[in-house]
Amino acid sequence: MNLFSLRRPAPSLDDLAFETVEADSGDSLSAERLMPSVERPQQVFVRGQGSWLWDSNDRAYLDFSQAGGANSLGHSPSALVKAIASQAQALINPGFNLHNRGMLSLAERLCASTASDQAYLLNSGSEACEAAIKLARKWGQLHRGGASRIIVARQGCHGRSLATISASDSSNLHNRFAPLLPGFDLVPFNDLPALHAAVDAQTVAIMLEPIQSDAGVIPATERYLKGVEHLCRELGILLILDEVQTGIGRCGNLLAEQSYGVRADIVVLGKGLGGGVPLAALLARGKACCFVPGELGGTHHGNALMTAAGLVVLDSVQDRAFLEQVRENGQHLREGLSRLAHRYGHGELRGQGLFWGLTLSDDSADAVVNAALHERLLLNAPQADCLRFTPALTVSKANIDEMLLRLARAFSRVRTAQLQCRKGIAV
Repeated sequence: MNLFSLRRPAPSLDDLAFETVEADSGDSLSAERLMPSVERPQQVFVRGQGSWLWDSNDRAYLDFSQAGGANSLGHSPSALVKAIASQAQALINPGFNLHNRGMLSLAERLCASTASDQAYLLNSGSEACEAAIKLARKWGQLHRGGASRIIVARQGCHGRSLATISASDSSNLHNRFAPLLPGFDLVPFNDLPALHAAVDAQTVAIMLEPIQSDAGVIPATERYLKGVEHLCRELGILLILDEVQTGIGRCGNLLAEQSYGVRADIVVLGKGLGGGVPLAALLARGKACCFVPGELGGTHHGNALMTAAGLVVLDSVQDRAFLEQVRENGQHLREGLSRLAHRYGHGELRGQGLFWGLTLSDDSADAVVNAALHERLLLNAPQADCLRFTPALTVSKANIDEMLLRLARAFSRVRTAQLQCRKGIAV
């Protein structure tokens, strides 16, 4: 008899983390017919308010992901609900080839508040980034002898359409959808000499996230971003800032570029602009304004229902006291996360405002997210060793403190599971 074949397999961290998952008996819906996209917990969520979500068993969860930051004002804020309900009764979508009041008002407000000259309204950040790529290439045809190549940063992510995957360093996705679209040159992030060396006669623009979200919340340094702006001005190429994640108050200012003291030619907004509904914007300034009729279009672009939501979000975020509170609560969150990181031996904390990434001491981020779910806390892990925090911009200090308590219990749960794994392996 082979005694080795009788030994129990060593427990894994995932096995231990899921031991006490509660069955969601309150809902019989199945995900079998849903095309696979991401791993989702089994809970079915049915309502939300502010920083809280409830599942079909009426269990409350503290949400510090907020749809990746899309719910800028939290779940179902009353002003947003009223505006959407009122607009739905009057007009939803007259067609993107017809004017509506929301379209005109939101474009005007965005341009006035960001010192932009033109705005175009879309459905998603990916769409807006793709429109920025089109705009840069159109500008290259008019003003740079047909130049079309765009320099992008390693570890950057600009969306999930074919063009934006091509513009991203999503190495885990590249081989699945080959061939990619040509015209993008990857350089290291926060490396000015590498950026300068990559520019040639075919370069039309540099496209960057001020803070790389999917890479683990990695900010550009001020020296780097100002250097990039200077380089673009010196060489006569466009600067595109992808502020899908960092814009609309997330970093304590309306735009992250204001925190850095730079000014892009093209700015992309998304996520938080709609407060949870699909809304994005492409902003252009000065020489970058070169689209003509027929070059942009989309069935739902600038529709009255979504723009009503965007106007409510801007009403809140443009309030100086609102942004001061974002900065103050962001500091409270940073200090609390720093204390936890020190207590549990984790690593660097990166970010601004209410946008933070915490580097862990090992690749246990998914296990921490799962353990946090047991504590009724919703988190996100963009990397195997990093947690990302994008709470509602309206989050209270009390909710931040409650999150820190639940996160501490999740860290303890994972640490216990790791010890059990080591014991199991040693037997």
